[in-house]
Amino acid sequence: MTSIKSITEKIIERSRDSRAAYLAMVDESRNQPPAPDRLSCSNWAHAVAANSSDEKKSIPAGQGANIGIVTAYNDMLSAHQPYASYPNIIKLTARNNGATAQVAGGVPAMCDGVTQGQPGMELSLFSRDVIAMATAVSLTHDVYDAVMCLGVCDKIVPGLLIGALQFGHLPVVFVPAGPMPSGIPNKQKALMRQKFASGEIGKQELLETESASYHSAGTCTFYGTANTNQVLMEALGLQLAGASFINPGTDLRTALTQNAVERLLDLTAKGSNYRPIAEVVTEKSIVNAIVMMMATGGSTNLTLHLISMAAAAGIQINWQDMDEISRITPLLARVYPNGQADVNHFEQAGGLAYVVGQLRRRELLNEDVVTVMGEGLDAYTRKPQLQDKKLTWGEPVVDKQDDEILASIDQPFSAEGGMRMLSGPLGTGIVKISAVDEQHHVIEAPCKIFDSQDGLKAAFDAGELDCDHVAVVRFQGPAANGMPELHKLTPYLGILQDKGFKVALVTDGRMSGASGKVLAAIHVSPEAKSGGLLAHLHEGDVVRVDALSGELTVNVTEQALRERPPAAAPVNNSILGRGLFQSMRNITGDATDGASFL
Repeated sequence: MTSIKSITEKIIERSRDSRAAYLAMVDESRNQPPAPDRLSCSNWAHAVAANSSDEKKSIPAGQGANIGIVTAYNDMLSAHQPYASYPNIIKLTARNNGATAQVAGGVPAMCDGVTQGQPGMELSLFSRDVIAMATAVSLTHDVYDAVMCLGVCDKIVPGLLIGALQFGHLPVVFVPAGPMPSGIPNKQKALMRQKFASGEIGKQELLETESASYHSAGTCTFYGTANTNQVLMEALGLQLAGASFINPGTDLRTALTQNAVERLLDLTAKGSNYRPIAEVVTEKSIVNAIVMMMATGGSTNLTLHLISMAAAAGIQINWQDMDEISRITPLLARVYPNGQADVNHFEQAGGLAYVVGQLRRRELLNEDVVTVMGEGLDAYTRKPQLQDKKLTWGEPVVDKQDDEILASIDQPFSAEGGMRMLSGPLGTGIVKISAVDEQHHVIEAPCKIFDSQDGLKAAFDAGELDCDHVAVVRFQGPAANGMPELHKLTPYLGILQDKGFKVALVTDGRMSGASGKVLAAIHVSPEAKSGGLLAHLHEGDVVRVDALSGELTVNVTEQALRERPPAAAPVNNSILGRGLFQSMRNITGDATDGASFL
């Protein structure tokens, strides 16, 4: 019988050689002479030239740990804007504890909300690997005893982690900034988007709606990729328990940041509890992260990122593992787009602490792990709180406060986590069904074929999609154009579904973590540009997307498909920096391997 234990053991066995190679690299770094002995006087003079006179002496002498801060701060991302003040908080806290901290480097951090449906989105996925390399560049100065990563959003956290894992001998803590307060209800926002798509309202009215949703500093409040990242960082044990969903600018938020510094210092080789990231990110903690993603209905983007994140630690996972875990993990949370609540409501209802506690009751998490909080998972069933201005963690959360947002393990919203792997002659893909009504879990209809998002929009505007159909949007994979998100299509397909038409989407591109409602087979691999049979489909071929059986089929034999000449891929556009990424498109791996060029 499939169990979390058996899946974990399978991953451990599959990863035996690659994990051993990774740990050997970690040992090689760990066994180097201490930095004060390894670096020359000239090296040190450069490293501390801008520091205080005291730190110019203490850092080269190795007196106290030195934290390297890798920050994704910028003003474009509301989730990252609060990070402007974090380095000073971190430095002051380190100094008060006899240590030091330096900003080791900044990494690029693009906002997918700004680039959604725009040309810049074609660089979004590739930015993950750029961030990983930028993290490595930041830390390669090799004067740090620990790493503090400041990042929240979509590709940024995975990139930071991939880069940090190259320094597996160092302890690492991720520090979030927290979600913005709740804006207008998500249902109202989605309705206004559909009204705009159908021409019922104008751009100004839509802008007012969007601005009432995305309205202040902090992470966007829907349960998309950014907030799924936060869940996974807690599940991996790289973030303080309960730190994910505390709003910016609060005393508790500041206290958590200060405590993260203190704990990180204790985890260094100069502290009392040395715990490098290589001991935290293991096969068992990676499985825990997948379980948490499934139990909460997390973003499909993480089916790509988790593969790359695990690979950076020498761990080999795949979509089949995720499918198997999803099938035995009950869905315990309903957060938009899987429900109407946002992450603030989720936190108030009991949050991650409640979910972890429920999963432990059924032995659905690996308990023999270490985290930045200590050994095991008990700390992650408790919420942080301030008592007399002192940070503490309360009793385990055993009760939920809203039955529409959280469910018990005994009466889950669904017996499964709601993410499935699809396979068939058209390739292998992922479908997220937790946000799709059961009546739409199987769609079979003639296909309408498009080579761009704009092509589908034009057909919608012309009334050509007012029928049962499977929309195939191809040449959207990493080799073709960088694998942009196609969230722009959700309102159009949603309108057609509301009209009573049976519609589904099949694409080698991605959908946003906020997407739902319409059945979508995404990340289809091999992609059309790289020999995938999506390039051989003809308009009118009957495609079946079956999320129940896990099949992605067509009423044409595979041999007959291959005998057809493939459609030509559109020519890549080089404006807005896209020309610089042609070499990445040439070498990027398949979506099944994480769509990485590293």
